[in-house]
Amino acid sequence: IIICSGTTIDMRLLPIATTALLTASSYSPSSAFVSSASALLSSHRISKPSSILFLSSALFIHTNRGKRFATTIAAAETNDSAGECNGTTIDGISNNPLLSEMYDAQYPGTAVQRLRAVHERVSTLATDGTLDGPWEDVRRRLLWAGGLKDSPNSRPGQGYTGHSFNDWNHVDLTTMNDDTSDNLNDGSVKGIAVGNRLGPGIRIASIPELGPGGSWSTCAMGCNSDPPSDVAHVQFRSRVAFKLVWVPNDDYDTFVLLDDDGELLAKGKPSDGPKGLPRRREREMNYHIMKGSKYSIVADSLAALNSTQSSD
Repeated sequence: IIICSGTTIDMRLLPIATTALLTASSYSPSSAFVSSASALLSSHRISKPSSILFLSSALFIHTNRGKRFATTIAAAETNDSAGECNGTTIDGISNNPLLSEMYDAQYPGTAVQRLRAVHERVSTLATDGTLDGPWEDVRRRLLWAGGLKDSPNSRPGQGYTGHSFNDWNHVDLTTMNDDTSDNLNDGSVKGIAVGNRLGPGIRIASIPELGPGGSWSTCAMGCNSDPPSDVAHVQFRSRVAFKLVWVPNDDYDTFVLLDDDGELLAKGKPSDGPKGLPRRREREMNYHIMKGSKYSIVADSLAALNSTQSSD
């Protein structure tokens, strides 16, 4: 005997409930369940008050169970007609704002959350004046914004970042998912060594606070094609969070930070330039590999503006 809200219920109801639920089809009306349960109650000679309470409670549970089951079946049939099978299609992800914040259908190797965190940090650099300070300070701030440690004394391949933004090529700040950070160059990225194993260095140098995945200053060579055929887009199948491009003015002493579409994020003119900057040859080559692509448009515009102002 058990007590339920002050009413005594016979424990013999438990096996009856089980039998009734099993014999009444999930698709059948509730009356089928009542008939099944009533017959069992009668055969077990359960008292009328207990029978009424039992049937009322059990009918409520059964009815709602049926509704939930029907809803589940309807949803499953809808998904099946759409060609989905226990998963979410890429179109479904793209059309879902919450999922699209975590997944890039065009470049699925992108660590999207991390990329957005990088953009937030770059927006800080764009307004706090640090991009106009001494070059080495600027470079450290670029590493910070990109989610990388400043590790000039580490061994190459073991988290070394002393080359980042310091030559013509390693200027693409790329955020890649953990499962793509070990991707190798199979020869598709021209001019880059086959293999190009970067995974261990990425894991060592990446700052975890920006989100899942890792960061690296990948090679920009090949970015002037459409679509880009560089390390970020081909080897890691990832967008670049920002790209550093030197402006082709008289001194090549100004740089811009661009997003993956070539849109301006920030610009700077280090205070110790041009002597304190990477060698001029590096800066010229940097612009040369961007020339004619979407990544040179902003730099070209700034150079033209500077030229006009100088002539005035």
